[in-house]
Amino acid sequence: MRLAFQSTVIGIAGIFVLTSVTGCKKKEEDAQTAGYQQGNGGYQQPPPGGGYQQPPPGGGYQQPPPGGGYQQPPPGGTAPPAGTGTPPPGGTAGGTAQALDPAAGAAATAILNGLAQQQAPAGAKALGAPVVGNFQAGQTLSSQVQLSPGKCYTVVAAGVPPVSEVNVQFVSVTPLPNVAPVLAQDNDNGATGVLGKKPNCYRWAFPFAAPVKVVLTVAGGNGIAAAQVYEK
Repeated sequence: MRLAFQSTVIGIAGIFVLTSVTGCKKKEEDAQTAGYQQGNGGYQQPPPGGGYQQPPPGGGYQQPPPGGGYQQPPPGGTAPPAGTGTPPPGGTAGGTAQALDPAAGAAATAILNGLAQQQAPAGAKALGAPVVGNFQAGQTLSSQVQLSPGKCYTVVAAGVPPVSEVNVQFVSVTPLPNVAPVLAQDNDNGATGVLGKKPNCYRWAFPFAAPVKVVLTVAGGNGIAAAQVYEK
């Protein structure tokens, strides 16, 4: 009787232990389901596809697409296309003429000498070198000379055919951009011009010496032209 009672107690205890273990395991599984997966509390395992992933195609860093990033400038872009840049000798109409050595303009300088004998005051002497150039219509060429108080000046200019119109000016030299007052100019028509004809001349009226520009313009035709300043 006592042995039978002990066996019954042990059997009940075993069932209780087994039931407790099974219950604990089920609670643990439920906790994983409720805690880790549902996210009701505590740490969660990242879902499939969560956490760090390799960037999808097109995401994250990509090589620059064709046409993206730095490219060589296309024709007509920043870099000028071949064949442009410095204008050809002689420049463009309305710009600066091609300067020549006085010896290259001997035909024009010979005309200047004759004009000076006719139009400059007796005893006047050449001041500096002549301005000589190869001109297209509308182009100019200049040089700078120093004018002195009490002195008198004549400028002669001439062009070789087919040059048909030349003009010559004294222009003030100033430090201001695009400000260059004309001090005097010739009033002649044709392939020759004289500023300060005798018996008059251009007299420097200021009590100090100053630089001025001699500006020679071919207003009609094209070819070689020259100008020379004389001082007395």
